[in-house]
Amino acid sequence: MELHDVWFILIAVLWTGYFFLEGFDFGVGILTKLLARDRPERRVLINTIGPVWDGNEVWLLTAGGATFAAFPEWYATLFSGFYLPLLLILVCLIVRGVAFEYRAKRAEENWQRNWETAIFWTSLLPAFLWGVAFGNIVGGVKIDQDFEYVGNLWDLLNPHALLGGLVTLTLFTFHGAVFTALKTVGEIRERARKLALKVGLATAVFASIFLLWTQIDSGDAKSLVALVVAVGALVAALVANQAGREGWSFAFSGVTIVAAVAMLFLTLFPNVMPSTLDENWSLTVTNASSSPYTLKIMTWCAGIATPIVLLYQGWTYWVFRKRIGTQHIAEAAH
Repeated sequence: MELHDVWFILIAVLWTGYFFLEGFDFGVGILTKLLARDRPERRVLINTIGPVWDGNEVWLLTAGGATFAAFPEWYATLFSGFYLPLLLILVCLIVRGVAFEYRAKRAEENWQRNWETAIFWTSLLPAFLWGVAFGNIVGGVKIDQDFEYVGNLWDLLNPHALLGGLVTLTLFTFHGAVFTALKTVGEIRERARKLALKVGLATAVFASIFLLWTQIDSGDAKSLVALVVAVGALVAALVANQAGREGWSFAFSGVTIVAAVAMLFLTLFPNVMPSTLDENWSLTVTNASSSPYTLKIMTWCAGIATPIVLLYQGWTYWVFRKRIGTQHIAEAAH
């Protein structure tokens, strides 16, 4: 296996990790409006992800940096062609981080309510736009013979990509609801389980259509296996949720995300951005990659740094593993 193939797999792993981890905290951010009934409950939801949300974003930074270093042609075409959607995602992530930090800095109701509203919208929009972006990457875009994107914004808003956006939006919301049920106690835990069922059923419909569409369009036997695993894991997550087994439900919802992302990258390989104008103009792992020497240096760096990142992030989740409820919120206790 060539190094550019290895780095394609590693980038797929990084995106998978990002969607698994950031997926549930996007979902929790969305649930601050859909599930929480008052400020103490919104504080409970925010506190479930408070210690980990910024660490989850490390996976996005690493995925972007790895793409830039390993596949500069892919990075250049992706960020120039998808400039406005990716800029909107970046702005949302910046505002979202500010909202988490500033929300509790003042006690005024309007101040906290406005930042909580910002958390909701800056969780919902990226959750939708990431699906639109990957729907376009897998489905193909207008790339010319110079490997440059020649389409416009409206070309990105095609039915396949918009359906991909609905899949990630509902899947992340379901993932967040299951995580909320796993991390909370009392009434909010029960309501999270009930909402997870409703959102999970919508996810099953959207995901089945989108993944089957993708499989018919560009899939093979390997991607079909990943599709079956994704759908089966989603059904298992719903069953475990109904049985009150939140740990298993969260694990299966995570497997759903992993299998779905794996399927997208399996249908993509050996391309990294297919061209809808001429398949010979598609960006591939070969024509979009850096030099072998660059990839070799990156491999050594990743081999040293990755275990360290995994260890400290795993330690964070272990330290903040206990459930919380409104009784743990100081203002609610009074």
